[in-house]
Amino acid sequence: MKPFPWNQAAQDLGLSRRTLLKACGTGLGALALSDLLATEAAAEASPLAARLPPLPAKAKHVIHLFMNGGPSHVDTFDYKPELAKYDGKTAPMGNLKTERPTGNVLGSPFAFKQYGESGIHVSDLFAKTAEHIDDICVINSMHADVPNHEPSLMLMNTGESRQVRPSMGSWLTYGLGTENQNLPAFVAMCPGGYPIKESQNWQSAFLPGTYQGTYVDSSHSRIDQLIANIDNRRISRDSQRQELDFLQNLNAMHAGDREADGRLNSRIQSFELAYRMQSDAAEAFDVSREPEHVLKAYGEGTQAKQILIARRLVERGVRYVQLWHGAGQPWDNHDDLETAHKRLAGQCDQAIAALLSDLKRTGLLDETLVIWGGEFGRTPVVEMPKKGSNQGKMNGRDHNHHGFTVWMAGGGVRGGQRFGTTDELGFKAVEDRVHVHDLHATILQLMGFDHKQLTYRYAGRDFRLTDVHGRVIDSVIA
Repeated sequence: MKPFPWNQAAQDLGLSRRTLLKACGTGLGALALSDLLATEAAAEASPLAARLPPLPAKAKHVIHLFMNGGPSHVDTFDYKPELAKYDGKTAPMGNLKTERPTGNVLGSPFAFKQYGESGIHVSDLFAKTAEHIDDICVINSMHADVPNHEPSLMLMNTGESRQVRPSMGSWLTYGLGTENQNLPAFVAMCPGGYPIKESQNWQSAFLPGTYQGTYVDSSHSRIDQLIANIDNRRISRDSQRQELDFLQNLNAMHAGDREADGRLNSRIQSFELAYRMQSDAAEAFDVSREPEHVLKAYGEGTQAKQILIARRLVERGVRYVQLWHGAGQPWDNHDDLETAHKRLAGQCDQAIAALLSDLKRTGLLDETLVIWGGEFGRTPVVEMPKKGSNQGKMNGRDHNHHGFTVWMAGGGVRGGQRFGTTDELGFKAVEDRVHVHDLHATILQLMGFDHKQLTYRYAGRDFRLTDVHGRVIDSVIA
């Protein structure tokens, strides 16, 4: 039986939907009105209620595939044939200062091939992802500030490498809210534990706590393990609702005698969200509900599962989903790079390709911005053994913030292009250089914001994600 078309009936009678329901008086109309008013009141009261951006937006959602630890750009998406020519020799331009001692040029152990009509070179580490290269914009000229994980992680995630600042996901949920009030607006998934800098990567800092990311350990399968304390097995849902209503009344009395307190409001909202999530989250995170051919397309393993979950969350209106590869810094391969990078890429390449295929097939790629990258890249020269050690293998690469790669797809990005270049060996960004602040400014533009205008007043100053920096890279936008 189809539900009664209240909107159309009200329109035909020249009434609002609410007026029509009131006119029904009793029975179904009264029940519908009660539910409608409760739902609308909750949405209007929520600081996460969906809002339109001030500018025309290309994208509505973000999926950030974060390869924490620093993947090697010269072994993935930044083809440098000169590496083979100088393999084992001194770099012709000398050496740039890095965090650790480095030696001669280290040729890439991976084969590169051209893909798509654009003919962009991609290594065989990401051969399946490369099949979508005509939808991808590869930014080869990224650069950051320092060659250390902690400040570079903070810079990439919060726009500030030293001070505590809100994360990009927090800024976007502060500006846009979310389309689904029964799921977190901002989800950060990291299997097996926290990355370096832990929850500071998805913090809300001085923004209200409502906008902080919700951490999910995607190595688990059960919903009560994925999201801590999601299920209360001691009392029924009705009893929980009564407890929450009682608590809300106490909180309202407490707040009424005081000035507005963002911390109290954030705590109230977290209780309400946790209650609503008990049904919706269990369904959204359950990939077993997917058809067998979809599960097969994404492949096996934790990476495949969390990338599939990301698609399911975006389908349900979640604003920002960040996927970390794992606890610590798995892509930080100072030695045994060939083996480690092959293993890590093998865990996610097929699933990334399936994600792009799914988003494109359903039309979601047009409104979902997919971002891939780490906090920096790696040197094209070999890392030397530590001083006084004879254990160095001399088959890995050091950190490199002077030049690295990030790619974006969907969400208004002009695909099938490489933007910017590094020098002949991939040491340093030299043409159309893109700082992390520029990347953030461009992402905000795609989401409908002027990065200079999305601000929050704190401690007597208007703060923003890009601080006092950043420029939009117009060539990246379709």
